[in-house]
Amino acid sequence: MRFAYRVETVRTAERELMARLPEGTLMRRAAAGLAAACRGLLGRTYGARVVLLVGSGDNGGDALYAGALLARRGAGVTAVLLSPERAHEGGLRELRAAGGRVVGGVPAAPYARLIGRADLVVDGIVGIGGKGGLRPAAVELTDLVRDAGVPVVAVDLPSGVDADTGEVNGQAVRAEATVTFGTYKPGLLIDPAHGRTGAVRLVDIGLDAHLPQVADAEALQHADVARLLPRPGAESDKYRRGVVGVAAGSATYPGAAVLAVAGALRGGAGAVRYLGEAGNVREQVIRTFPEVLLTEGPVRRAGRVQAWTVGSGLGGGSAARELVADVLTADVPVLVDADGLRLMDVAAVRARTAPTVLTPHAGEAAALLGRGREEIEAARLTSVRELASLTGATVLLKGSTTLVADPDPAVPVRVNATGTGWLATAGSGDVLSGVTGSLLAGGLTARDAASVGAYLHGLAARHATPPLTAMDIAHALPTAWQSATP
Repeated sequence: MRFAYRVETVRTAERELMARLPEGTLMRRAAAGLAAACRGLLGRTYGARVVLLVGSGDNGGDALYAGALLARRGAGVTAVLLSPERAHEGGLRELRAAGGRVVGGVPAAPYARLIGRADLVVDGIVGIGGKGGLRPAAVELTDLVRDAGVPVVAVDLPSGVDADTGEVNGQAVRAEATVTFGTYKPGLLIDPAHGRTGAVRLVDIGLDAHLPQVADAEALQHADVARLLPRPGAESDKYRRGVVGVAAGSATYPGAAVLAVAGALRGGAGAVRYLGEAGNVREQVIRTFPEVLLTEGPVRRAGRVQAWTVGSGLGGGSAARELVADVLTADVPVLVDADGLRLMDVAAVRARTAPTVLTPHAGEAAALLGRGREEIEAARLTSVRELASLTGATVLLKGSTTLVADPDPAVPVRVNATGTGWLATAGSGDVLSGVTGSLLAGGLTARDAASVGAYLHGLAARHATPPLTAMDIAHALPTAWQSATP
């Protein structure tokens, strides 16, 4: 598991650790890890040209100390100071003693040639405590870096992004790699900031013992998924493995039913019951998957079902609305997706005693919260938390980094980063609803089912051969299972 903590928590842990260590120890540990990462990106250190963009405070100090280590190995290192009067004094002394050069940073124009000739730029402008976008002087310098196409290593996080939320309110650095210290910060895992970090490397500086057990955000890894995935035993039958009820599709969107069923069957369900009224849809489902059990409802007469998924491709109208309402009366876990999110009664969701999972994309979340889609995409962490609080449900907010929020705000948000742009294809969400429903039926909690479902969904897209269709993703789910459970 990758754990991420808010800035206030990190600062408290750092203070506790620094009280036990000689002065400057943490900064030197961080600088050593940063310098090692820079050497790895450079390939060769001797003769390489490195430019440090140095702001005030400890973030700039980390960059200066790392620059000194690179200079001692033969790199030509120049520090461009954005605030010379506030630069880290110890780091400046160290860099100069190692043969590095220091110049002032305002205005930026004189440094175009220096930056253009660099092999690597180190972003030490703003640390994890920064709020808002870059200041104008920093924008001028980072524009030069962008125009020159020089790779950037960010110190702790790309300057201009919010460490706590992943929001980007203004101009921000886009890095090829980010070296972060002690622990991950939520903004490194959550878009839009995540899209600016490049490859993230965590440097251990001894902080773990001083961090609380419960993080602010977390991300599953293969070992976590392997531990959570339900596996059939010697005495398993289809009911013990879990039966998923799928209420999806319509005459207008018959494929949604097929794809949701595909996700459920390949997501590990022991059996799938399909509930749908449109005859042509039922025929397509059973023709594609002859193992599916057909039922006509109502839900209470559908037979044994351990979880329901409802909403994909239902369209509109009173019959679809009544179907969603009927499914929400079930006393088993229910996943609501797509049209079901528009048709459901939020009060009915809040009144449920069994777990509920909602799987909106940004547009659907915006409609539920009464906001614009761009507001949701700009503040994904805040939005998913608010939607979970509003509905009393576990919310899976789809996107390039999928977020899973529990209605209890004390429970860490789960972040999934297995997603890929190839998931942006019609019907992909229907497959996700099916696989997540199968995990609910298999006995996983709402939070675990949503998190593992998103993980497998993204992993399946990575195993399939692009360009992808939604059915390609469904077909690759067994491979995703195998790769996540070595």
